[in-house]
Amino acid sequence: MNGAQRLLTTLTESGVDVCFANPGTSEMHFVAAMDDVPSMRGVLALFEGVATGAADGYGRVTGRPAAVLLHLGPGLGNGIANLHNARRAGSPVLTIVGEHATTHQQFDAPLQSDIAALAGNVSQFVRTTNHVADLEQDARDGVAAAIGPPSGVATLILPADVSWSEAGEGSAPSNSRTATSIDPADLKAVADALRRANHAVILVGGPATREDAVRHAVRCADAVGAQLLSETFPPFTRRGAGAVAVERVSYLGEFAASQFAEADLIVTVGAHVPATFFAYPNMASDLVPDGAALMELGVSTTDAQTTLAALAEELGAASTPGSIIEADQPEPPTGALTGASLAQAVAATLGEGTIVVDESNTGGIYLAGATKGAPSHDWLTLTGGAIGYGMPAAIGAAIGAPDQRVLCLESDGSAMYTIQALWTMARENLNITTVILSNRSYAILTMELARVGARSDAKAAQELLDLENPTLNFVSIAEGMGIAARRVETADGLVAALQDSVAKPGPMLIEAMLPKGLS
Repeated sequence: MNGAQRLLTTLTESGVDVCFANPGTSEMHFVAAMDDVPSMRGVLALFEGVATGAADGYGRVTGRPAAVLLHLGPGLGNGIANLHNARRAGSPVLTIVGEHATTHQQFDAPLQSDIAALAGNVSQFVRTTNHVADLEQDARDGVAAAIGPPSGVATLILPADVSWSEAGEGSAPSNSRTATSIDPADLKAVADALRRANHAVILVGGPATREDAVRHAVRCADAVGAQLLSETFPPFTRRGAGAVAVERVSYLGEFAASQFAEADLIVTVGAHVPATFFAYPNMASDLVPDGAALMELGVSTTDAQTTLAALAEELGAASTPGSIIEADQPEPPTGALTGASLAQAVAATLGEGTIVVDESNTGGIYLAGATKGAPSHDWLTLTGGAIGYGMPAAIGAAIGAPDQRVLCLESDGSAMYTIQALWTMARENLNITTVILSNRSYAILTMELARVGARSDAKAAQELLDLENPTLNFVSIAEGMGIAARRVETADGLVAALQDSVAKPGPMLIEAMLPKGLS
């Protein structure tokens, strides 16, 4: 058994059985070893950002890491944007980056680079395996680091000669990490502060936005009359009928500031200190009001569900949360296709258990309200803000939950960052409906151009934000990658297309033609 075979065997023994890959020469022994370890599913991506985004979506849906196989520093560089999103989402991901053979690195060959430095920006664990004898333990340590707590991106750098060298018998012990418990004194201090506050805000993020945790957060808020908010872009939430209602912090800084304006206490649980998404002239970045106290409940290694349940007990909260969302699915819309009617069409056709991957940006501003009472569904958002995550994450979600339909709501500008994802959807015959919200512009940047106080009427600036001349044809692009596709220009046409896509297995793309620019 060589090093690559030992690595794949160790990964599958550790519960990692999917590998999203875009390999090169230094990874060929890993590729060859896939035939020797059939329990590892290999999924080819035509761009590294698709592979890393797919691993992000897989990790969010399953709570388990997939492996990502990348080629040297440039391959890792191509995948970093979606590893950034995975890092911000706390997604468990094990990135394996091939490296030149240890004897070859001294020659500074054209693809030589500082892989560890690149990986360190997005990883909570980085290790280079320079000896095949260390490979099994390094792999187990990497998997444990990805799972956490806290979960996140772990990177293993694998020189080619370590892959092809003979490996001994497996002997490394399995590794695991356990969650820590919150200090009872800290728990009591937060509970006492919540009782004293005139206007407390409980801000949840990351793992605290998952259903089992957020239900306890609602109990806590109900017990003391606190306001409950979720971070703007939570990694994974359960929504729709039967879920609890949680308001998200607004993307727009002015609105976000108003959500915190009355707070004299902000308690964060798995969330960052609230701040605006960007800095703007004459606007404060800090969303914590002057004089408000800021407290953190638990730390990164604390289990959010257990901690919030303990706080609810400390507060004497009711056993069940209030604010349960009642079923309220709208009727299918007809007529013109706008942002509002698109959201209504999605809500009217949304099936029970659908996984929605949302990168709709400006075209999707009505989606949250329209789908609030739809049948129970899961929702993934652009947690790290680096666009191009949607279609790759949909791949990972579909592979991680093959019995659920995935609905990917994708803005046209963002889609072109990782358009190669369509090919992988077709090759794997994944149950994904991709809706392209086509407004033929970088509409969100048109809005931001004015918000930052820059000139918004300059011709050169407008040309940099326009997606016409030529106009993208997503139906042709999808069909060229093996996916059935259609264009719709009315609300009832979108309803019919969505219904058709769910009625048959496999992937489908719908190009929804919205009004030009902001809709």
